[in-house]
Amino acid sequence: MPRTNALAVIALFVIAGCTGGNAVVTGAGPDDLLKLRAGPGLAFNIIMGLPDGTALTRQECVTELGQRWCRVTLADAPGVTGYVSADYLTGR
Repeated sequence: MPRTNALAVIALFVIAGCTGGNAVVTGAGPDDLLKLRAGPGLAFNIIMGLPDGTALTRQECVTELGQRWCRVTLADAPGVTGYVSADYLTGR
């Protein structure tokens, strides 16, 4: 890949706030769970529910139908991967 294209891709991820790294589930509420889904959108199957405070490793993010979704893995179980709404993630 030419250097200018690589820099453009990196800049795009930085602007979108999708540089990867650690994240924590916040805002699901005390009586609800954030759904970890098989793909980026509400039409995808739910893998499991994640309570507030769950530590995740954020990977790439995409926008589907106006909603931003991030591919994540569970920090304590790296084999568990899926997508969550970016609205419920904070960096740590």
